[in-house]
Amino acid sequence: MLIKVSSASNLGLKTIGVDVEVNVADRGLPAFEIVGLPSKAVDESKQRVKTAIVNSNIEFPAKRIIVNLAPADVPKEGSFYDLPIAVGILSSVMDCRLPDESLFFGELSLDGTLRHTKGALLLALFAREKGIKNIFVPKASANEAAIIKGVNIYPIENLNQLLSFLLNQIEFKPAEYREAKSFKKTIQAEFDMDEIIGQEQAKRAMEIAASGGHNLLMTGSPGAGKTMLARALPGILPLLTEEESLEVTKIYSASGRIPPEGSLIRTRPFRAPHHMTSQVGLIGGGSRPKAGDVSLAHRGVLFLDEFSEFPRSVMEALRQPMEDGHLTISRSRERVNYPARFMLIASANPCPCGFLFHPKKTCICTQREIEKYRKRISGPILDRIDLHVEVPVVDLKDLSGEKIPSKKGLESSFRIRKRVIAARKIQKMRFRDDDIYTNAEMKNSHIKRYCLLSKETRQLLLQAGINFQLSARSYFKMIKVARTIADLENSQDIAITHMAEALQYRPRVRVLES
Repeated sequence: MLIKVSSASNLGLKTIGVDVEVNVADRGLPAFEIVGLPSKAVDESKQRVKTAIVNSNIEFPAKRIIVNLAPADVPKEGSFYDLPIAVGILSSVMDCRLPDESLFFGELSLDGTLRHTKGALLLALFAREKGIKNIFVPKASANEAAIIKGVNIYPIENLNQLLSFLLNQIEFKPAEYREAKSFKKTIQAEFDMDEIIGQEQAKRAMEIAASGGHNLLMTGSPGAGKTMLARALPGILPLLTEEESLEVTKIYSASGRIPPEGSLIRTRPFRAPHHMTSQVGLIGGGSRPKAGDVSLAHRGVLFLDEFSEFPRSVMEALRQPMEDGHLTISRSRERVNYPARFMLIASANPCPCGFLFHPKKTCICTQREIEKYRKRISGPILDRIDLHVEVPVVDLKDLSGEKIPSKKGLESSFRIRKRVIAARKIQKMRFRDDDIYTNAEMKNSHIKRYCLLSKETRQLLLQAGINFQLSARSYFKMIKVARTIADLENSQDIAITHMAEALQYRPRVRVLES
């Protein structure tokens, strides 16, 4: 008897339909085979499905069972075919009716219960796109899929429960749809901005970067507070919009990073990989392409501490996603696209010992060592960073409270975040007819439309471009940064003061002391 059960397969963020064809034949020696380019994880479904059925006190048919995963020319990977295979086998030996327009998806435990399975959100999106009404997923993954409206999500605990439903022995209600507004809205940051003494220019640069989605490089001696500033950044970032939340949650769902009972992600991701991370770990890839940190940081922050210590090949791989906001990973069998629209926040020392330009400590590096160290970060990477700021060493008297007895006068993350949210709202209205969210995403066509400069402002930018030898990319980045500064002041026009402040965040050549 041949039974067809509908399921799906995830290739990166793309989902394709898969027909699980189960044929249980009376003739031939008892066997259990899976065909259709299954991976090792899929092939092991035979043992999981058989043991789960037996441990659910259901007799496993001693017949010849052939399972075909169609289309047969697409590689199949993952454990989520366990449930459709089990349903196909049970339907062939029992008088149960499969609901019309239904998908089955989930990994089985050996005792017959269903385990949390990655990709449930992508399955729900696929079902809505194809007009499929019902999907059956593990209970631990139901919340993840229940954020998609128009699809009935049935949370399955075990095989016996599902079988009783298919035999019309029990009633089974789908999970309740959950709107994005109903999810908890909390901002968590390791530090608050009022805990950081001094560093007013760096804080201002952080505020501008958060408001416009700009990249930022902090340079300074060890212990100056670069890492602390970066760790405080999530506290001034706004929550993800509903559209952004869905984009981010899709990536985390496909990567299996949403915990059991987890659901929509509302806070912006903050990824901080170690400088020993590989290119695959940062960018993504592998024999079966998976998302790296640049994609996991989508619509959030990618913090690269000790930026100069990252391997040159890893840093150079950042060029394309920093510019385009997405990347394509190609392999012989498949081609996967991942979004990668992130804010790069990097920190670096000015020299190998870190004490170049330190007011009290002496640098022990030679000029050749300093030049070699600086060349680790290439010009094209520096050119893609909007804001460059030097973080000076804070006097110990300030830290001890001799000059600043309390937090009075220091702005909290909450107050800064209010200004950031206001600036983001202006950008949301500005780009409501465009497929972008922040000033940093503007193309040249957007700049011509939204960033009109007065004659004096344009003359200042032109003169600075000649003096600083700005590239065409840096020229336009200065306009974007000035646009963000104007938004923070709720100014419709980019004034000459806004451009002057933006130009302060371009790198300057400092003369080494002989």
